[in-house]
Amino acid sequence: MRPGVVLTVVAALALAGCTDDGGKPGDTLTASPAPSTSSAPPSSMSSTPRPARPPRVVGTIATDLAVPWGLAFLPNGDAVVTERDTRRLLRIHGPDHTVEQVATIDAADPAGEAGLLGIAVSPDFGTDHLLYLYVTTPEDNRIVRATYTRGRLGPLEVVLDGIPNGFIHDGGRLAFGPDGYLYASTGETGVGSLAQDKASLGGKILRITPDGDPAPGNPFPDSPIWSYGHRNVQGLAFDDRDRLWASEFGQNTFDELNLIEPGDNYGWPMVEGRGGQAGLTDPQVVWDPAVASPSGLAYLDGRLWLGSLRGQRLWRIDVGGGHAADPTDFFVGKYGRMRTVAVAPDGRLWVTTSNRDGRGAPVAGDDRILLVDPGSTDSP
Repeated sequence: MRPGVVLTVVAALALAGCTDDGGKPGDTLTASPAPSTSSAPPSSMSSTPRPARPPRVVGTIATDLAVPWGLAFLPNGDAVVTERDTRRLLRIHGPDHTVEQVATIDAADPAGEAGLLGIAVSPDFGTDHLLYLYVTTPEDNRIVRATYTRGRLGPLEVVLDGIPNGFIHDGGRLAFGPDGYLYASTGETGVGSLAQDKASLGGKILRITPDGDPAPGNPFPDSPIWSYGHRNVQGLAFDDRDRLWASEFGQNTFDELNLIEPGDNYGWPMVEGRGGQAGLTDPQVVWDPAVASPSGLAYLDGRLWLGSLRGQRLWRIDVGGGHAADPTDFFVGKYGRMRTVAVAPDGRLWVTTSNRDGRGAPVAGDDRILLVDPGSTDSP
């Protein structure tokens, strides 16, 4: 940590599925047939269960973005969004969804999977007005913060630095937990041994105070490390039991959804996917990378929602029963690569595409933020 270090910010002018038969934790999921959109008409008898209503895209929040990566909501319902490669910080005003450029983050050094990545809004934003950003610099990955007041971003202050950086596997997701501490995902930059090295911040999930110190109760003394043995965690989400879930890129065979426990070793690089080895924690669900490459993660009403890049779909996973079950995929191939998922204040989902990241096939209007109605389950 280097408190008080100030970085340059250049202010900018404002701009006026398909279903699967599910599986037990650890099952491998593969592509499934296209979904049927038909359903029987509801019965006139109130005691008869209504058909489940699947998720559907009901609108577009924004278009013509460039690799939107981080997404978080301010207390008033406006959203703040980072673009990985342009280094732009944007604000999306509701309810008309006007896009305003707030700043360009000069400290960011985009290359490959690196750049301006995650964003989190302070739980005390109403009083401290702080935004937290995960930024790749020429030297490292680091977490910085700045005040955001009256439409202006203040100078960046380094909260935690020294996170390994690379052309690939930079992690980058930020999320404040129910405990008020900041959680951050990091990657091992393609050097697998870093994930097992507790002297390195690479290949970990970190837990720190808002000022950047190791949070009280961390499993390793005087360390920000919360869990280790990760290849490249891309999504973090807390459920209504305060459990932390993480989505993670595998290598060639298994992508992962993990339930995170403090101090646990998730096995990389000794194990990819489910290894069943003593001392290592197995994932709850694994996927073939062709249908996943899991990125952003969000929790809503007993379910996790997971964006998939290579898989070009949105996954829904039930976690209400204490473990992950019944993964179901939607919108397969319809919108291209899906990166970030966030629950909006109105209970719907915002999902970003990532077709302009050098690995997609952009069409007119890409990249965009989609508005998704999460649908409903059977109910009387």
